[in-house]
Amino acid sequence: MWWGPILHPPPSLFWLIPSPSAYVAPTWRLIPTGMSQTIPSSLIHFFLPLTQQTPCFVLHHNHKDRQCFPISTTMANLLAYSQNPLTLTTNKFMISKTLNRSTFSVRASAVTRRKKQSQSQQQQQKEDEATSTEKGLRLVFMEDLMERAKRRDVAGVSEVMYDMIAAGINPGPRSFHGLVISHTLNADHEGAMNALRRELSEGLCPLPETFTALIRLFGSKGYATRGLEILAAMEKLNYDIRNGWLVLIGELIRNDHLADANKVFLKGAEGGLRASDEIYDLLIKEDCRVGDHSNALTIAYKMEEAGRMATTYHFNCLLSCQATCGIPEIAFATFENMIYGQEYMKPDTETYNWLIQAYTRAESSDRVQDVAHLLGMMVEDYHRVQPNVKTYALLVECFTKYCAVREAIRHFRALMRIEGGIKVLYNEGNYGDPLSLYLRALCREGRIVELLEALEAMGRENQRIPDRAMILSQKYRTLVSSWIEPLSTEADVGYEIDYIARYIEEGGLTGERKRWVPREGKTSLDPDVAGFVYKNPLETSFRQHCLENWRRYHRKVLRALRRRGPSLLGDASEADYVRVVEWLFHVLKRPNKNALKPKAASKMLVPELMEELEAQGLPTDGNRSVLYQRVQKARRINRSRNKPLWVPPVQEQEEEIDEEVQELVSRVRLEEGNTEFWRRRFLGEGLEAELGIQPAIEAEVSDVSDNPEEDVNKQQADDDEADKEEVAEPTETQAGDTEAVKDKEEAANPLQMIGVQLFKGPETTPAKSKKSVKRLARIAAMENDDDEDWYPLDILEAFKELRNRKEFNASDMYTIADAWGWTWEMELRNTPPRRWSQEWEVELAVKLMKKVIELGGKPTIGDCAIILRAAIRAPYPSAFLEILGTTHSLGYVFGSPLYDEVVSLCLDLGELDAAIAIVADLETSGITVPDETLDRVIQARQTTRSNVNGTSL
Repeated sequence: MWWGPILHPPPSLFWLIPSPSAYVAPTWRLIPTGMSQTIPSSLIHFFLPLTQQTPCFVLHHNHKDRQCFPISTTMANLLAYSQNPLTLTTNKFMISKTLNRSTFSVRASAVTRRKKQSQSQQQQQKEDEATSTEKGLRLVFMEDLMERAKRRDVAGVSEVMYDMIAAGINPGPRSFHGLVISHTLNADHEGAMNALRRELSEGLCPLPETFTALIRLFGSKGYATRGLEILAAMEKLNYDIRNGWLVLIGELIRNDHLADANKVFLKGAEGGLRASDEIYDLLIKEDCRVGDHSNALTIAYKMEEAGRMATTYHFNCLLSCQATCGIPEIAFATFENMIYGQEYMKPDTETYNWLIQAYTRAESSDRVQDVAHLLGMMVEDYHRVQPNVKTYALLVECFTKYCAVREAIRHFRALMRIEGGIKVLYNEGNYGDPLSLYLRALCREGRIVELLEALEAMGRENQRIPDRAMILSQKYRTLVSSWIEPLSTEADVGYEIDYIARYIEEGGLTGERKRWVPREGKTSLDPDVAGFVYKNPLETSFRQHCLENWRRYHRKVLRALRRRGPSLLGDASEADYVRVVEWLFHVLKRPNKNALKPKAASKMLVPELMEELEAQGLPTDGNRSVLYQRVQKARRINRSRNKPLWVPPVQEQEEEIDEEVQELVSRVRLEEGNTEFWRRRFLGEGLEAELGIQPAIEAEVSDVSDNPEEDVNKQQADDDEADKEEVAEPTETQAGDTEAVKDKEEAANPLQMIGVQLFKGPETTPAKSKKSVKRLARIAAMENDDDEDWYPLDILEAFKELRNRKEFNASDMYTIADAWGWTWEMELRNTPPRRWSQEWEVELAVKLMKKVIELGGKPTIGDCAIILRAAIRAPYPSAFLEILGTTHSLGYVFGSPLYDEVVSLCLDLGELDAAIAIVADLETSGITVPDETLDRVIQARQTTRSNVNGTSL
C-alpha cells in the first residue's frame, strides 16, 4: 500500500493503474479518467482530498476483486499518520591477518552467528514496528466504527469496515460486534443474524458480547426459541451462558412475555444454572401479579434449592396472589408459616394488609371476626409492625361492609389524618365503593356529626362525593335529609305531586323503574343494600341516635359510681350521691313497652276507632261494628305493605334539668382509654380512698339494661294482641270485658294435661342433672385442694399477689390507641354527648346541605323541604332565609302555601326582618308572592312603626 499527498494536483482526476508485473514487483502509472480505456483488473481507491487544495490518493491493488472503491473520510484522516522510519545498522568487524587458519575459521563462525542474530533482531524490530502501526490504525478505525454503531448507523459501520479492508486491515470479531450492535439498536433481528453469518463465513469466532446482544434483541421481541438457540451456540463454543440466560429472562419479563420467561428459567434451572437475586424476585413478583401462583411457588422452591431462602418479600408476593382467590384460609396458612418462621420471614405491614384484604373481600361466611383476630395480633406486635394508609382503608372497608360502624369510625379518624387516605379508601369506586358505603352507613345510623367530619376530610383532598353516596331513598330523600324525622314520610313541597308523570319519568312504562315493594316471595329490591355483606344498617334518626348516646354515656357513669363509690363526685355528700344515682336511674329507665304499640281493635272504644280512621284519612261514619271492620282492614293492608301500624301520638314531657345534679355528674371522669390511670390502679395506687367509703344505698338495677340496643329491640317487638285477627266481634258490655280478662288470665296460665299434673307432686323438687352433679363435685374438689392457685378476697391483696407471681406485667397494659398513636381517642371517648335539640338538628342539616353541594352533589327538592319543615317545627326563623336561598340556587321552587306558612310564622314570632328578607328573596328569584302575604307583611311593618313612634312620643 502507498499513500501520500500530491504536491501538484492535475487538472483532472487520474486512475493509478499497476503494471502487468504487479504480482512480482508492481509499478504504477497515472491514467487520466477521461481516457476511454478499460480500468485494469486491480483495485483502485480514490480518496477524497484532505483539503480543497491538496487532494490525496491512496493506492491499493486487489488481485481477487477487480473493483474500485471510493475513499471515506476515515482514510483521509490516516494520511497524516506518521510512520516510524526503519533504521538498519551494519556491524563492522576487524579481522586480524596474524591469526592462523583455525583461529580464523572460529572467528568467522562467530561473526556469522552474530550476523544472523543481528539480522533476526532487525527483522523482529521491523515486525514490531509494523504491528504497532497496524494497531494504531485499527484503533482509529474501531473508534469511528463504534461511534457510528452507537448512533445506529448501519451504513456508516459498513463503510468503515470497507475502509479497513482498503487500508489492508482485516475486520476482526470486534468490528463485526459493532455491526451486530448497530442492527440490534435498530431492532433489526434479521440484519443482526446476517452480520453474524457473515462473520462466521470469514472464519471468525464471535465475541460473547455479540451473542449477548443478539439474545437481548430476541428477548425484547419475545423470540424465546431463537434466544435458546443462541445460548446453545454459545455452549458449543465453551462460553459461559449464565449471563446470556439471565439477560434473556429479564428481557422476556420486561416485554410482557412472562410465560416464555418461565419456560426459559425452568430449562436453565434444570440444567444447573443459578439465577441472580434480582431475577428470582422479578419472576416471583410478576407471576403473582398475573395470578400464576403455581409457577411462582415452583420458582420459590428452585430458589431455595439454589441456597437462597424465601424472605418476607417473597411471602408477601405469594399472599398478593392468594388474597384474590376468594379462599382466605390459604393465605392464612402462609401467614402462619411466616409467624413461626425465622426472623427474615416474619410478617410485616404489607403481610397484614394482604390478609385483611383476603378476609374483607371474601364472598363466603362472616369474616369480620377473623379480621378482628388479625387486628389483635397486629396490635400485639406493634413494636415491629405499624399500620399504613392501606391498613386503615381496608379496616374501614371491612367494618363498614359488616355494619360495625362504630369501629369503622375509629379507623376512619386515623385514615383521614394521613394525606391521600380518602383517595385510597375510594379506590376509584372499586370493590363496592367503600367510601360511599361508609357515608351511607353513617347516614342510616344517624351519625351526622361523623358524616360532616368525613365530608370535610373529602373536601381537604378535593374528593368529589360519589353518586353511590347520593342514592335516593324510597321517599326521594338523599343523605342530606333522610335522617330527619319523620323518616318514612315524603316531603311536603307545597303543591300536589303528579305521581303518574313521575312514574312514567322513572321508566314505569318500559319496566326500568325499580321496585321498592317486592313481589310475593321475592327479596327486597332496596338499591342501598348493594355493597354491604348482608344488609345495610337499620335506618335510625338523628334524634334516636342522640338519645342512645345519652343513655350509653350515663350508663357508664352509673357503673363507675357503683364500682368506685362516691369518691368520683369529689367532696359531695352521701345525699348528693343518692340524688345522682336516682337521677341516673330515671334517665336510664326503660320506656313503656306498650307506648309504641297499637291497642287491640277489640278493646278500642268508638272514639278511639274514629281517631285512628281519621288519622289515616278513612271515613268515620257507621256504628262500632263497621268502624271495627274498617280498622282491621286498614291494619291488614299496612302489614302487607310493610308499613308501621298507626299509634296514637304520645305527648313528650320535657324533663326538668337539675343543674346541681348535672354539675355533680360532670365531675365524673370515666378514664376510658387512659392506660396510665388503669396501670396505676393495677399497682394499687389510689384504691384505698375508693374502697374506704362504702355507699349506704343499694340501687335497684332491674330496669337498667347493659346493652344499649336491647331497649330499641324490645320497643320494636310485635304485640300479639294487635297482630292477631279477631274473629268474633266483642260487645261494649261489662260482661265482654270480664271474659276478655279471663281469657288473658288463662293465656298467662295455660292448661296442662292430666298426666303431667299427676306426675307433679305438691312438694316435688327438680331433679339435678348429671352435669350439675359433676360440676358441684368439681367445685368441692377445688375447694379442698390446697395445691390449686388462689387469690385473696381482698382486691388490694389480690393485686399484690398477682404482681408477686409475675403472671401479669403492668407494661403489657396498652390499648390500640397507645399502640398506634391515636392521641385523639381518649378525649373523644370521655367527652359527654350533647343532648338533642331541634335547633341543633337544623344547623347540622344546613351545614350538610352546603357541604354536599360544595363536593358536587345535588340535594333534591324533598331534602330542602324536609329541612325547612324541621326549622318550622323548632321554630328557627334565622335559618329560613338560608334554606330558601339554597333551594332557589338549586333551581327548585316550593308551592305558595309553604311560603305563606314560613312568612306567617315569622310574623307570629315577631321576626319582621326575617319575613321581609324572605319576601325580598322571593321577588329576586322571580317567584310571585300572593297579595295576601304582602298585605300581612306591610301591615305588620306599619304596626311596628306606629308602636315605635308611640313609644318615642
